[in-house]
Amino acid sequence: MAGKKRRGIFDDDIFGSDIFGDDIFEEFAMMEDRMRRLMRGIEPGDLKEGEPIVYGFNVTTGQDGKPVMREFGNVRSGTKGTEVSDKREPLVDVIEREEDVTVIAELPGVEKHNIKLNVGEETLTISAESGEQRYFKKVKLPAAVRSEGSKAHYKNGVLEVVMRKKAKSKPAGTELKVE
Repeated sequence: MAGKKRRGIFDDDIFGSDIFGDDIFEEFAMMEDRMRRLMRGIEPGDLKEGEPIVYGFNVTTGQDGKPVMREFGNVRSGTKGTEVSDKREPLVDVIEREEDVTVIAELPGVEKHNIKLNVGEETLTISAESGEQRYFKKVKLPAAVRSEGSKAHYKNGVLEVVMRKKAKSKPAGTELKVE
């Protein structure tokens, strides 16, 4: 089979270039290459017996219309090669609206009293531990937010945090009427 090119998981045009544009296929090829390198870098001693390897990504369209890829799981490239963490990075979506920023995170297997949230001006830190389920994610927010007035809800393994944006300062000066 010399000369036969190996097909990638994203070779078929299942997404269609009309959804994200043609640039998405280059992004998919890079993610596929990254997944291969991560999986090759895992050594037998890196895992505890029965410990899952979780790695994935989600794709959304950014405000500029270009694809935004976010990784999740417990496998990362580190300074010493591939690292498998005992904490998973949850799948997270960030939705920016005019008045607020909403973060939705999947945290299956934990109770709401085991979830800790820390709202910073431009970050949200999520950590949760319950039995063998451990999650950690520091989310960079697209706008500055206020912690006061923020609300969090958790149901069926899905966490939703709504944070109000900080008010934009008004331009200095006073309106002047022309007579």
